[in-house]
Amino acid sequence: MQDAQLRKPPVPYWRLSSFYFFYFAILGVLAPYWPLYFQWLGFGPEQIGWLLGTVTACKVVAPNLWAWLADRSGKRLLVMRLGCLLASLFFAGHFLELGFFPLMAILFAYSFFWNAILPQQEAITLSFLGGQPERYSLIRLWGSVGFIVLVLLAGALLGDENIVYLPAITMALLLLTMASSLVIPSSEKPRTKTVSKGFWPLVLKKSPVAFLLGGLLMQLGHGAYYGFFSIHLQGLNYSEFTIGWLWALGVIAEVLLFLLMHRLLPRFGVKGLLLVSLLLAAIRWLLIGHLADQMAWLLLSQVLHAFTFGVFHAAAVEGVRRLFGSEHQSKAQALYTAVSFGMGGAVGSIVAGQVWHLGAEFTFNLAALVSLLGLVVIACWYRETRG
Repeated sequence: MQDAQLRKPPVPYWRLSSFYFFYFAILGVLAPYWPLYFQWLGFGPEQIGWLLGTVTACKVVAPNLWAWLADRSGKRLLVMRLGCLLASLFFAGHFLELGFFPLMAILFAYSFFWNAILPQQEAITLSFLGGQPERYSLIRLWGSVGFIVLVLLAGALLGDENIVYLPAITMALLLLTMASSLVIPSSEKPRTKTVSKGFWPLVLKKSPVAFLLGGLLMQLGHGAYYGFFSIHLQGLNYSEFTIGWLWALGVIAEVLLFLLMHRLLPRFGVKGLLLVSLLLAAIRWLLIGHLADQMAWLLLSQVLHAFTFGVFHAAAVEGVRRLFGSEHQSKAQALYTAVSFGMGGAVGSIVAGQVWHLGAEFTFNLAALVSLLGLVVIACWYRETRG
């Protein structure tokens, strides 16, 4: 027993954390300002919805394909590094003057390889943590810090016509993400032949199906937020700097909750945290849709991001671990990403783009309704697995 403990590799905390920092720093630039960049290029709401939907639609297939390759080869770290390299190469297409369909093709290719990255990183991190999965949030919070830093810097830099520099800033961060992947040590163990339970029979049980459907509905509700929150605020005459601070506030609140997740998760369980997050998501979308012109309510809506993304995501990662066990982690994390962020995010972005002409109130009312439906699904059919 003592020998096994001595052979257990130490957790490379700062190397794992730095990767999360740069990975989510990219989202700190793209999530708030990509819609404004597309609008600056002259695209309308429906086209913006399709462009963002293309990025998230890749998450339906790509993570599962890359997870299959990672599990079959046993080379999670190599797959992650390859994804970083090829995503960077295709993102460089932003520097060309492209029309709608060529840009959509570039976004598809970029996203296809970008989606090889995070599920492998999640599985690698959990592999290093071993019997202490509750420490995940203490590493993942650095991703939120990266998001905050870049959303504020980008808000200061990308005002007015400076939005044209968005691709250059993002490209620099992609290269830093790739560099940070090169210093992460391998957590891979020698492969042994074992008799394992089939993956899909586990997936198709009632509780995993409900879990995945709940994640899909949560991210479907986020489609309006990620696609049109910045555009909505710009229409209410908020500056890019203020918009950036509002995005940052949400992630600051998320970081504070991440610091507490190692205590909240054992106390309230995965199911309890998922239910609270879905309820607060519905409230958040109603506040944004109806009261975004009043700063106090807008601030409250952004603080709720701590639950609608932070708590929900950390609980969901743990839910995946408990439902599928260590031998299926790459496939399971990829499937969760595909169904929730991929299918849910893509449909949410596209639908939001199609109904945006009906107004922000209608669009965010629809998002709230979807979140409440997710709450019902989790409450009625998801049974928590202890572990």
